[in-house]
Formats: sequence, structure tokens, C-alpha cells
Amino acid sequence: MLVLAAGVLAAAPAAGPVPQDPQGKQTAGKQKGAKAPVDPNAWPDAKTIADRRKSSENRRLFRSADPLEITITANFKSVNNDRVPNSTKTFPGTIEYAGEKGTPVSMPIRLRGRGHARRQICSFVPLRLELPKEQTRNTVLDGHGPIDLGTHCSNSQEELVLREYAAYRIYNLLTPRSFRARLVKATYLDATTKKPVTTPRHAMLIEDEDDVAKRMEGRIVDLAGVTFNRVDAETMVLMSLFEYMIGNTDMSMFKKHNVRLVQTPAGQRFPVPYDFDYSGVVDASYAIPAKGFELATVRDRLYLGPCRTAEEFEPFFAKMRAIKADVMAIYDTLPVSTSYRNNAKSYLEQFYRTIDRPGDVKRAFIDKCDKRPYM
Repeated sequence: MLVLAAGVLAAAPAAGPVPQDPQGKQTAGKQKGAKAPVDPNAWPDAKTIADRRKSSENRRLFRSADPLEITITANFKSVNNDRVPNSTKTFPGTIEYAGEKGTPVSMPIRLRGRGHARRQICSFVPLRLELPKEQTRNTVLDGHGPIDLGTHCSNSQEELVLREYAAYRIYNLLTPRSFRARLVKATYLDATTKKPVTTPRHAMLIEDEDDVAKRMEGRIVDLAGVTFNRVDAETMVLMSLFEYMIGNTDMSMFKKHNVRLVQTPAGQRFPVPYDFDYSGVVDASYAIPAKGFELATVRDRLYLGPCRTAEEFEPFFAKMRAIKADVMAIYDTLPVSTSYRNNAKSYLEQFYRTIDRPGDVKRAFIDKCDKRPYM
């Protein structure tokens, strides 16, 4: 078990001779007037935290829902050939997009593949873009350094980007303690020939985790083995119900899989989910249920959150009912196929029917809750 200790005072040193360095010189004099070392774990003052929150909340990238047109030039053959799990090797490239007055903005970047399953499955891997933050000033990417780009995976699966984007938007409707995303229409050019690698494709820029944490006036903490009682209870239940709503079991707070933890100066911890391509509502052709859950397909739902009574669940159900019209409107505005639109809305309607029926609530969320695999 990870145990954190803080506020322990070191014992005062015993009186004795003045300390000396290996060459026999007195070192006490060197310490006089020297600044105390900065604790890397120390929190900034309240004003700095508030300023960071405001700055992150107001990123220009997320002020609009209109697709942003970008062009990325790189050696995509090399980028896509790097299939080593957890590889952080980067490649040079450039990104171009329109400035405020339509004037083209172009800047050098570094980029690499990312992800786990998709890095193995997709012919076009998801990307991590490393932007020169100082050159993004006064543009739509102002304030961004590293940022993830969700890509089309393959030419036949471009719609998956739009489907997953919708899942991000649903969680945004439920809580601001969530990753924001912005749709993109991306053109990818070969660095040598300057010819398109493929036709322009849907993609999405996903908010950097540090910005998410700053909006929550906290920071990302890298902890494994975290249990329900060590995070904010309300957020934990809400996130678990959302994951059930979209049919996602491809996550684990305990194993640090597709869930990030944000901690505040007061010690509160909030789970924030991401990566929803294995969910039932996205229904990717490559998606399979997580092992150990005995689910036939990713369309089968399983609640993995904290156990609660029907009365305790009800305020959360009410919150989810309140956004139903907006949830369905997301699918009405996205350029997805009619068959998928109807399929997704029907799948979500099943969830709403479940939370409106006491018997279904008991079966889905209460019966055998404490016997289920731990999330």
C-alpha cells in the first residue's frame, strides 16, 4: 500500500564541529544567506492556482465547437511504423492552420504515435503533438504545448472519431471535471513529396491532462491501487454511472487504465475518465469486452462503481435525465451515418429506460454489487 507522509520535522542536529566538505573546507559559510531549496511537491499560492484555472478554462481551442481545419506534414511512414508499446520516440513535422484573420499559421512540431491497443490495431495511429507553446500565442492553439490528436484509425473507420467525440461531449454535459475535445478536419502531407497521405479526415484534439487538472485547481497524481474510499464519492458514482451509460468496461481506476486522478491542495482526489473507443455506444468493430467480466459484446452493460441504495442513486439518475435532450441532440448534429445515429440513440434510450424502472435499477446497480470485479 502506498503511504504518503507529510509535515514530519527532522530532528535538530547535535552540537559538534563545523561540517566540512571532502577537501576539509568549512561548508557552514556556504549555507549562510543561501535560499532554501524549493520543494517540487509544494503547492503554489491561492492566487496562482486561481490564475491557472482561469487561463486553462479560457483556452481558445475550446471556445468553439466548429471543426478546426489543420494540415500536418511529417514522415508518416516512420510515425506509423513505430509500433513499440509505450515508445516516446518523436519525429519532426509542421502544423498549419488559419490565424485569427485567416492568415495561415505554420510552425514546427514534434509528433509521435500513442496509445496501446490502437497503436497495434490502427493503420493510422493516434498522435501526440508537441507544439512550441511560445509560437502558439494569439492563435486558436494559444497556451498549448503537448496535446493528443485522436485520428481516424483506418480509412474505413473514420466515423469512430465522431462517435468517440460524442462520448466526451456527454460527460462534459454531466460535469466540468472532464476532458474537453475539439473536432478537427485534418490533412496529412508526406514530408518528402508534400502529397496527401490520405484524403482530409475527421480527428479530434483532446485537452491535455495538466489543463484538466488546472481547471479543477489541482494537479495530476500518479497513484496505482486507488480504491473508492480514497476519491471524491460523488464524482466516483457519477463517473461509474456514465461508464455504464455508454457501456464501457475498458477502464480501471485501481490499475490506472483510462482514468486520471486529480488531487487538490486540500487532498481531495477526483477521477477523470478518457478513451471511450471500446464502449458500446461507440461500437468499434475491433472492440471486445474486458476480460473477466463475462460479457458477450461491448454492447452489454455492467456497473462497476460503488454500491449505493436506490434512494442514493436517484439524485444521479435525475442529473442524467436532465441532460437527455442535449445528449440526443449531440447525435443529431454530428455528420454520422443515419444507421449509426439511430443505433446510438436507441442504445442510450435503453439506459434511460433502465434508470426509470425500480426493478431494473435493482438488477443493474444493486443486486450482487459487492460481488462484482473491482474497477
